[in-house]
Amino acid sequence: MTERQHPADKHEFICRELEAGTRLDRYLAERIGQTRSQIKRLIDSGLIHVNGSAVKAGYSLKPFDRIEAVIPEPEPLELEPENLELQIVYQDEDLAVINKPAGLVVHPGAGNVRGTLVNALLYHCPDLSGIGGKLRPGIVHRLDKGTSGLLVIAKNDHTHRHLAAQMKDRTVKRHYLALVHGRLKHRHGTIDQPIGRHPHDRKKMAVREQGRRALTEFEVREHFGGRYTLVECRLQTGRTHQIRVHLAAIGHPVVGDPTYGKKLGNLGSKRQLLHAFYLAFSHPRRGWMDFSTDLPADFLEALTRARHGVKNA
Repeated sequence: MTERQHPADKHEFICRELEAGTRLDRYLAERIGQTRSQIKRLIDSGLIHVNGSAVKAGYSLKPFDRIEAVIPEPEPLELEPENLELQIVYQDEDLAVINKPAGLVVHPGAGNVRGTLVNALLYHCPDLSGIGGKLRPGIVHRLDKGTSGLLVIAKNDHTHRHLAAQMKDRTVKRHYLALVHGRLKHRHGTIDQPIGRHPHDRKKMAVREQGRRALTEFEVREHFGGRYTLVECRLQTGRTHQIRVHLAAIGHPVVGDPTYGKKLGNLGSKRQLLHAFYLAFSHPRRGWMDFSTDLPADFLEALTRARHGVKNA
């Protein structure tokens, strides 16, 4: 790949022979720090051309194709800052690390523009990266509403691209603790099963042969008889609902999961017992940084109930 220099919001690439056959959206997502859905929006807006012509996101590149992309200035945010309680673990001029509580939605959706992590961030950290768009400023990765724990927020576009590249290269370390149903047969292992949209329920994900490759490493932390297991999971990819889908697929859904384990007991928990306890990445100016956080009270209470149940079994 070769790139000619233009102002920061314009990019031009020449497709090399070995890159031929790559989808346009995937090709650009790997080079300019945008997601494939963001690339598609740019294509639909007429901001990306191949050899001077408009093409679709799935266009298969040919040798020596000239790709031109214009990244517009971020649109003004239309969300209201809200003074919601927020646990900021670390903060500097480039980024912030947040310990998100369970029950807090990360970013607004259609018809839901209040009470989210983004609303709180706009109050506590108003200088956010605009790359994520109007509804996801600064959001590099996310946690499900019912999942608690650590995530990093970008405060400027350079940091956002830097962190997004690490996510793509799988160098960001994200470790989770999950309390699951049943007793895992192996102390450690890797779940390597592709994940895609559920064929009948568009709100769910599922292990599907035609899905995208997904890798989750796991290690048993503690057994509670044969009823529950505390598992540490380490993400090697970042598919939607990945840990929850993978654990359910091997017969050990997360306790309290309303989507993938709803027919099973929840130990009194009102959410899925999944917590992002460790996060490590390379800061664009300060080098390698790592953070950890304790389990929240509701998770600890569920563990106590699991231990108590084993003693009384």
